[in-house]
Amino acid sequence: MPKLENDTLIRALFRQPTPYTPVWLMRQAGRYLPEYRTTRARAGSFLALAKSPALATEVTLQPLERFRLDAAILFSDILTVPDAMGLGLHFTEGEGPRFHHPVRDAAAVARLAAPDPGRELRYVLDGVSEIRRALRNRVPLIGFSGSPYTLACYMVEGGGSDDFRTIKSMLYRDPALLHRILEVNARAVADYLNAQIEAGAQAVMIFDTWGGNLSHEAYLEFSLAYMQRVMAELKREHDGARIPSILFTKGGGPWLPD
Repeated sequence: MPKLENDTLIRALFRQPTPYTPVWLMRQAGRYLPEYRTTRARAGSFLALAKSPALATEVTLQPLERFRLDAAILFSDILTVPDAMGLGLHFTEGEGPRFHHPVRDAAAVARLAAPDPGRELRYVLDGVSEIRRALRNRVPLIGFSGSPYTLACYMVEGGGSDDFRTIKSMLYRDPALLHRILEVNARAVADYLNAQIEAGAQAVMIFDTWGGNLSHEAYLEFSLAYMQRVMAELKREHDGARIPSILFTKGGGPWLPD
């Protein structure tokens, strides 16, 4: 693999000395950039933007033209995985992401299967490869996925929620059913991240956006345990380079020792 011009983030992730603290931003490409809004308008919809490798490459690179950032992060959405499972992702104005087919009973869970990233998520992988070419080794590219539990939150609720009452009811009333969803999700996330690595991602990240809403015991059982499964399956090296991974649980500071 050709040497990065700026490998500060990669060195920091491997706990190696760096001359400064590397910086990248969550939602690095987004509505705060006027050029993003222009590209989004051209695309016609958020999903059309996210599913176009060329446009995803364009918006991924936009913040790097404005700021001295130490990484690019793939422009995509964490819900691409359940969308590829056939749940029917759509975005409703004022409501955010919704699924036509939420997963709330044993019959729906039985229909779940981890998608083949090379087929159902090819547009993401093509975007990763195109972004890598466009970066020309300036900075590393971070790929990502939602965590198994965070994906389950949206899949069970049918979209976003203020209280995630439906999945919490499942967690306490039928934990075995939720575990079956999480098992499929863990397989899907591991396959998806490994496919991103093979396509060119130089680091990968798991966003556990909603794990922090759980109690300590529930977090260990329903969130952390499945992220550990994913981490155990991830490729540690590709094309002659080590691949670091990042795990982020929103509100998860108390669980750092775990």
